[in-house]
Amino acid sequence: MAATVAATAARAELSAEQLAKITQNPVANLISVPFQNNTNLHFGPQNNTQNVLNIQPVIPFTVNSDWNIITRTIVPVIWMPDLTPTVKAVNGIGDTVFTAWLSPAKPGKWIWGAGPVVQAPTDSDTRLGNRNWGLGPSVVLVHLDHQSPWVFGLLVNNIWSLSSNQAGGSYNHGVIQPGINYNFTNGVYITSSPVITVDWRAASSQQWTVPVGAGIGKVFRLGKLPVNMSLAGYYNVVSPTNGPNWDIRAQVQFLFPK
Repeated sequence: MAATVAATAARAELSAEQLAKITQNPVANLISVPFQNNTNLHFGPQNNTQNVLNIQPVIPFTVNSDWNIITRTIVPVIWMPDLTPTVKAVNGIGDTVFTAWLSPAKPGKWIWGAGPVVQAPTDSDTRLGNRNWGLGPSVVLVHLDHQSPWVFGLLVNNIWSLSSNQAGGSYNHGVIQPGINYNFTNGVYITSSPVITVDWRAASSQQWTVPVGAGIGKVFRLGKLPVNMSLAGYYNVVSPTNGPNWDIRAQVQFLFPK
């Protein structure tokens, strides 16, 4: 009961603007459960729509008074449309990506985290993932000044397959995710956080997906529970053949401040 009262009091002390800034820091010492839905338009050779729902809980752990470990698990639920008249649609679970960042417990305006990222072959169908395990590094750097409405940062990782003898073969792919956010005092914010991806094993003209776009979000309370909702659109100025040209990203994130 005491823990519940303390957690409720902590939530009450944080303003909507403060909570919004916390959600924009991937290594915040905050339990959260985001549900991020990505609708990819004009995907595949038949220009269909692909949908990927990422369930990505973030759970921090205290190492000691100086260090935290922030974990993020991404489980994608994928709707894959018809790719050809004979390759029909399929839906199910894709590969799970788990990251653990070591981060200072008492950072200043610059906040960093570094650690391993693991790709686990949890796909329910070979068309939705790769059956080989993967491993690589991940780093994140965020600038967060509580006196400024701006929050910006960068997340980078790269994953190499640990084997190539299962379905899907070997892989080597990376993610670069810059983020810039402007926060208003009522919990409303403007955001741009495109996910740039690269497949290093593809032909040079087919390696990169580079989106450009922005969106809007708001933090509010559902009873006493803080909730973050956002909607954004990104156009792929660079993409491989048969890649989507637009990504419509909608997110609902439940926050559990300590």
